[in-house]
Amino acid sequence: MALDGVTLAYLVKELAPLLIGARIDKIFQPEKEEVHFQLRQQGSRRLLLSASATSPRFHLTQENKKNPTSPPMFCMILRKHLEGGKLVSLQQSELERVVTFEFQNYNDRGDLVSLHLHLEIMGKHSNLILVDPSTNTILDGLKRYSHALSHYREVLPGRPYLTPPSQGKQPPLEDEELWRQTLYEEAIDRPITGILLARFAGISPELAREIVIQAGSNTETLLQQCGDIDLSRLFQAYRRLSNPEGFPETQPCLYYNSAPRPQLVAFSFVPFQQYQELRIERFPSLNDAIQSFYQSKSGNNSLESKRGSLRKIVQEQYTHTRKKLKIYNEAEANAQNGLAYQRWGELLTANLYRIPSGASEAILEDYYDPSAPSAVIPLNPHISAIDNAQRYYKLYNKAKTTLLKTKELKENTLEEINYLETLRYNLDQASSLKELDEIHVELAGQGYVAGKHLKKEIPAKKGRTKLNAKAKAKSPKESPQPRVYRSSQDRVIFVGKNNAQNDWLSLRKGKPNDLWLHTKVIPGSHVLIPLEEGEEFPDDATLEEAAALAIYYSQARGSSQVAVDYTHVKQLKKPNSAKPGMVVYDQNWTLYLTPKQEILERLLDSEEF
Repeated sequence: MALDGVTLAYLVKELAPLLIGARIDKIFQPEKEEVHFQLRQQGSRRLLLSASATSPRFHLTQENKKNPTSPPMFCMILRKHLEGGKLVSLQQSELERVVTFEFQNYNDRGDLVSLHLHLEIMGKHSNLILVDPSTNTILDGLKRYSHALSHYREVLPGRPYLTPPSQGKQPPLEDEELWRQTLYEEAIDRPITGILLARFAGISPELAREIVIQAGSNTETLLQQCGDIDLSRLFQAYRRLSNPEGFPETQPCLYYNSAPRPQLVAFSFVPFQQYQELRIERFPSLNDAIQSFYQSKSGNNSLESKRGSLRKIVQEQYTHTRKKLKIYNEAEANAQNGLAYQRWGELLTANLYRIPSGASEAILEDYYDPSAPSAVIPLNPHISAIDNAQRYYKLYNKAKTTLLKTKELKENTLEEINYLETLRYNLDQASSLKELDEIHVELAGQGYVAGKHLKKEIPAKKGRTKLNAKAKAKSPKESPQPRVYRSSQDRVIFVGKNNAQNDWLSLRKGKPNDLWLHTKVIPGSHVLIPLEEGEEFPDDATLEEAAALAIYYSQARGSSQVAVDYTHVKQLKKPNSAKPGMVVYDQNWTLYLTPKQEILERLLDSEEF
């Protein structure tokens, strides 16, 4: 949900008493399109102003971001004109998404002057513009552009400031008859939600839907389907939700979608009925709700950005490895055909006396298979029959050698493909930057990425060998934090989040008699059930629930009758050349299971954070 004009009006009303009269101690620009003001008034506050295309906004924040080494030009302009000054007013005009911060400060000549900082919240056209109101001249803008980009106005130092073009929408109306007349200026075959959005200021698509829902209508209802009572209910809902002056009380809320991984999806200044099926979190202030929403959104954006870059690395390596496998398969197929050359060499050797000099082919009985027709063997007429036989022996030996070498290369390639599939799965499942960092370290350790995560190779000294940068990578300093669940019998079940955690869980944390589970052949997480001394297996319910988690955290999620191997930790072995997360075992049991949805939901709700 974006900040619409109505929500902005509530936010301005809430923050104005806290901000007006505050002194500007410091100004920072930690990100390209984000400015922070350090304010002082009965304590210190930090005001965030963002003109980013995806999340333009303003609110108080506790987030202290790292600043660039040298401040950007716009930050220096703000410091020159505003630092040490006072915020004297905070205004919004007619529910438009433009908020004006008025500052007073002394100029270079010692005169007290007023300056306006306009925050324009307009999606990709959002901007922060510093204006001298005495001359209506732009001092600078966070985003500069000329008439080459906008025919309506220029945002450049020295140019006159023009407000964004009006959309001709009505401000909040108190007269129901005038409100109805405004509705009927639109085509009657349009949905009510679309008309509210087009004709009235400050209303977003979410708020338009909420007005219709709280009026007891359907969001697809057309204007021509509304009777007199319907319109009266719509007007009352409109007044209640779109007039901050008449209804000053707010009940801010955040909304989360359903498990297993709740995601923040929206915020509102009062509870919205359209989100009643979602999990709701209430806040004491609208500022706190907005701050939490955008902080979570920023975290998700960073998470998805890092996930995307790592996924690209893994996908490129996966594509390259699949091409290698195709080459090996083709070489293997050609080599299999070359094994027939041994028979031809032996047939020629046995029939040298029958092959005339200069012959281009030999038709010989195949004593390997008397029932088969005679073998037609191509010959090089420029060499003798014995040399032709030797040539076929050489081709046979070459094919045999190719098969032997290709077999090993193919096995290694198949192992790498399987490993890359687990990496792709782990990347999809990662829910925090820390988990992605662990995967990044793993990729560095395997040589898929280079950089600061790798130990640099140092010159060898006497009695010391060089470090292999490809094989050596920094390990996370903190202990891994796998997922922890409780079975219906109150037994602990651990689930690894990535290959590094899988290795740690299975080979370090697990005791020899603990029970280990994993989907058969299918990439997924390692699952561990700690057992008491002398206990061979857990109860049946815990075993089934652990197997359900193994299926859920694997590529077999959603499948039926999935095979899950389980064995004791003491049976696990990790070959010296094995990739992270790869183990082998000789003795195991196999459980075939279709996880029940109600069991999965209870298990996922039991996760300990």
